[in-house]
Amino acid sequence: MAFISHYNRFCFFVLLMLLRIASAQLSSDYYATTCPRALSVVRSSVINAVVKEHRMGASLLRLHFHDCFVNGCDASVLLDDTSNFTGEKTALPNVRSLRGFEVIDTIKSQLESLCPGVVSCADILAVAARDSVLLFGGPSWTVQLGRRDSTTASLSDANTELPSPSLDLKDLISSFSTKGFSAKEMVALSGSHTMGQARCQMFRDRIYNETNINSEFATFLKSNCTQSSGTDDNLSPLDITSPVFFDNAYFKNLVDSKGLLHSDQQLFSGGSTDSLVTTYSNSSGTFYTDFANAMLKMGNLSPLTGTSGQIRTNCRKTN
Repeated sequence: MAFISHYNRFCFFVLLMLLRIASAQLSSDYYATTCPRALSVVRSSVINAVVKEHRMGASLLRLHFHDCFVNGCDASVLLDDTSNFTGEKTALPNVRSLRGFEVIDTIKSQLESLCPGVVSCADILAVAARDSVLLFGGPSWTVQLGRRDSTTASLSDANTELPSPSLDLKDLISSFSTKGFSAKEMVALSGSHTMGQARCQMFRDRIYNETNINSEFATFLKSNCTQSSGTDDNLSPLDITSPVFFDNAYFKNLVDSKGLLHSDQQLFSGGSTDSLVTTYSNSSGTFYTDFANAMLKMGNLSPLTGTSGQIRTNCRKTN
């Protein structure tokens, strides 16, 4: 009888967990009745922002990545510091480089006027990232919705959980593995560096001290990135070939030893991911498919759902 009792309790526990998982699932039509114009508002705002500044597309994509990799896709990256916590904006991977906050503010303001207290900042980040990729000629994917926003942020977690551009291949694989990503998904997500720019401070050591770099490429970069700290903030495109398009040129650059960051070139440097880089360099379709699938998976990193978190009315601060 005791065994039956324990068994019944175990079955109840499993059923309860399954119900919780089911209720926590995201869905593509989450705002279909509560805010049917939500996605079109995000898209039009992203278009306007990219028209004003082409670089903004890459910045919005990076915001989503830097949000999800620190305690899940909960818009914690958007929170300003308070007396209770120091947020993620001043973390080393973010300070003086993370951008697009004003675009998110604009989108949120429009949605609050249209559907007050309905659309989360975390979902705005996810949709804006997808729309940015699509605008630059990249693949689309069906964004799953229903995330809620965190009520706190962590400077220390942002400093430790975001992969550094100085990581070697084994550490890159390990960093992504802790988030549940395979090496293949890590390489696909790294393809987002077909957009955007990096500061001289992030690649100075590579162009002056590393040998697995195209010499003409290094010489070209040195003209805008001297060994003096006075050029720390000078920018160079992550994809020198087609910086204003989302394509597979990033991987072709790696094959030619033209990766801007140390972590970029590590993907094609005699290691286990060389074959993946070669595949993506030869097939944009394969890259697009794998990238879209990896972005969908990233968007599902530990979202707050149900009654967890809140729907912020201002993405920069808790309600």
